[in-house]
Amino acid sequence: MAESEGSKLRFETWLVIGFVVAMILSTTVIVVTNSSKSTVFSAYVTDSENENIQHQQISIMREDIAEDGYVVANTMSTPMLVNDWREPHRTLMVITAPEKPFDAAEADAIHDFVTEKGGKVVIASNSTNAQRVAQKFGVSYFDAPVADLQRYYEVEIDGQSIPDDVRKTYAIASINKNLADVDSSQTRVPCDQENVVKDDLGECYFPVLFHRPTAIQLLNQGDDQDSNRDVKVLAHASPGAYLAYKDFNINDPKNPLPGDVQTGYVVRIDYPGIEVVDKVVGEREDEVQVTGSIIFVSDHSAFANHLWDRNTADLTGKQQCISTAYDGDKPHNCWDSGPGGLSDSAGDVEWNGNSFYFTALLRDMMEVDNEKLSATITRHNDQFYVVFDESRHVTSSLSAPFTEAMGAIVMLTSDTLLKWLIILNLMALLSIAIMVVPEKENWRHVFDLTRFRERPNKVDSSTYLQRVRESLMTKVRNFNDLTRDEMVRKTPAEVQSMIKDPRLIELLYSQQRSYSNEELRQVLQQIRRWGK
Repeated sequence: MAESEGSKLRFETWLVIGFVVAMILSTTVIVVTNSSKSTVFSAYVTDSENENIQHQQISIMREDIAEDGYVVANTMSTPMLVNDWREPHRTLMVITAPEKPFDAAEADAIHDFVTEKGGKVVIASNSTNAQRVAQKFGVSYFDAPVADLQRYYEVEIDGQSIPDDVRKTYAIASINKNLADVDSSQTRVPCDQENVVKDDLGECYFPVLFHRPTAIQLLNQGDDQDSNRDVKVLAHASPGAYLAYKDFNINDPKNPLPGDVQTGYVVRIDYPGIEVVDKVVGEREDEVQVTGSIIFVSDHSAFANHLWDRNTADLTGKQQCISTAYDGDKPHNCWDSGPGGLSDSAGDVEWNGNSFYFTALLRDMMEVDNEKLSATITRHNDQFYVVFDESRHVTSSLSAPFTEAMGAIVMLTSDTLLKWLIILNLMALLSIAIMVVPEKENWRHVFDLTRFRERPNKVDSSTYLQRVRESLMTKVRNFNDLTRDEMVRKTPAEVQSMIKDPRLIELLYSQQRSYSNEELRQVLQQIRRWGK
């Protein structure tokens, strides 16, 4: 007996030792492999010790969106799961600075999310990491920065102008007008706060600053989907901009001049007329048409703190048009002058941070102006969701398994501590379960009549028939690989053609027939056999 207890004690002791060693090793591996890597363009890094690193986060963007009332979350998992989110047509996913390319399955999932579910997506990148997704929508990222001798802004640090950088460009952007159809030489009316509040943004424009953008090119596609989409170039470089493949010599033939529209900075593609099920006017569930939208931005820094927030931009030296840095014989213009610039006589041309433009653009993408949706949805921003994708960062081969495990366990959360607590709790519960399981030879089955308890919630017999019908519909939906929304849209004739069994069709649609419990049991057996 004593020998048996000693053996059991040694087993549990070794188990605890193994658990502790595994935790120490896993923590050490994660710390070592990530010690030389700083997370940038994260929506949740708010207190970095390195001020320059903090300026490269997108945390202020997240905070502003949350203050506007939207429900904000993040995903640590793959974009392949976007189509399983609730109310996808009221969800906007923000993908900023993808550090690794998308695979084909992820690109297909994002395409379906926009074109079939009515979802909203913003992808910001100055590299070709977003190329596979972009090509799904008929656009392409160039793999070189844009140099614009006419439209770049000035920066001063501690009162001293830094050398001119023709890659730090600006653009005059629209919310929903295709600038390919607008005369690029005419001055434009700037948008003010009143235009934003009244959603009167059709004929006014915003200045938008970029750090080092590439360009987006529209591809010529001849497929059928082109007729059911609306493509707009919302912002582009000047006609004289070029791609700096080799150097910054505009006369070098290796640095092509693709033209203003082909050097797009912001491209918007809308897919109207997508049918979904939601709460409509009259507070009832019904089909409603929504618009799927995707925005491609050619520079992820457009959302970074140092360009998003006006105060942070001033702190990092971004100059307004009234600055003396623009004086002299420099060939470039500020956004309040030159061909296609804003008219200072028509309103305030001061740049208020990129947040002024992009918050208005994100709101325009949402379904807030959908007259078919219930007012309890369209009047409240907390009925719409903004999800930041935190899964596109590169991880080493050693830390990748741990990152993937955390992504699989916690898909939508912004609390790092919560992720670790869930991991530790699961491992602790597993260890406890192993330790308390008795030896197999000691297992015994006990049947104690004194412990008999009646089922706490008995099924109402009046609901038997309805429950059987629901089970049939569920099996038909799963057998045909349909979502709940797709099944709701099926007509009775289509459902009957899928079932084909006359007795099951009678069960589903006959309101006159009554069934005894014995008949329902027989029907259940027939439902189990159906489809095999």
